[in-house]
Amino acid sequence: MTNNVVGLMLIDAPHSALNNAGSDAGDRTDNIVRVKTIRKGMTRYPYVSGQALRYWWRETLEDKFDWEMSPISREKKIAFTSANPIEYPDDDVFGYMRAMSKKEGGTVTRISPLKNSPLIAVIGQNPTEDFGVMSRHEGDPVPYEHEFYSNILKGIFSIDLGAVGIFSESEKTGYKNMSADLLKLAEEKGLEHEEDKWIMDKEIRVKRTQDIINALPYLSGGAKSASHLTDVTPKIIVLAAIDGGNHIFMNIIREEKGELIFDLNALDEVISDYSDIIKSDIFIGVRTGFLKDTQDKIIEYAKNKENVHIGTIKEITDKFSDEIPKLI
Repeated sequence: MTNNVVGLMLIDAPHSALNNAGSDAGDRTDNIVRVKTIRKGMTRYPYVSGQALRYWWRETLEDKFDWEMSPISREKKIAFTSANPIEYPDDDVFGYMRAMSKKEGGTVTRISPLKNSPLIAVIGQNPTEDFGVMSRHEGDPVPYEHEFYSNILKGIFSIDLGAVGIFSESEKTGYKNMSADLLKLAEEKGLEHEEDKWIMDKEIRVKRTQDIINALPYLSGGAKSASHLTDVTPKIIVLAAIDGGNHIFMNIIREEKGELIFDLNALDEVISDYSDIIKSDIFIGVRTGFLKDTQDKIIEYAKNKENVHIGTIKEITDKFSDEIPKLI
């Protein structure tokens, strides 16, 4: 097993339509825009797709951290990046698939070291329907409808520290990262070669991982921003490193009687039960003013815990980022 960063985040969506599903074939009119929801039993939960979250993350890395993104090519009904994780960090971190000729090395694929869930509402809710009208033209006004909601969204993510900046030439789907040209480039760049793996300098691997984490306080994006502007940066975040791939913080946030519960007993249990695989302290970031009662309980909980650190979102991502060189 390798060390993995595991993170949990809550995003406040007080008046939002962050990820839309378009129109529904069963709607009475064609100009109703629905938000994405899933059902658990009879209850609906608005959500933001995992792909949308990754898009926000990628855009933030490009805009704020000056990542040079892999060029995208389009052929008929398919599109693909350069599949060059040495020169383009997004190919490294977000993974890729590209079909090539046998001479070029055949199809190359890479499992993304950064994995994330959708952002799903903690509390079940039927979105509100809002009616609008376009009337800045001559003639009859044109009515339209769209949905939005007020909720708190929960998401989890992980970063495989044993995969960032390490590329395999194994003949196995997801692990054959290297084309013929990429093998030549790896040799030219002087990457370390161990068995079937090519390894970039630790400094580069650390920097790419730190950028992923440090981008969190700057996340931006979401649909309907012109009329439902939402700050999508995390308002509570939990970060740690573990030896293994399971996400130990997945169930510490739950709904109880229509309220969000940050279950500190569940967190305490997880920290105790998995102390043998937790490879870092626990870092919890909170935005002042968000769920103040919950925030006060978290701060009180951490007072006598030497291995639990509390701070603002930016303070905590910075502090946890500083731990990365010890973990890679």
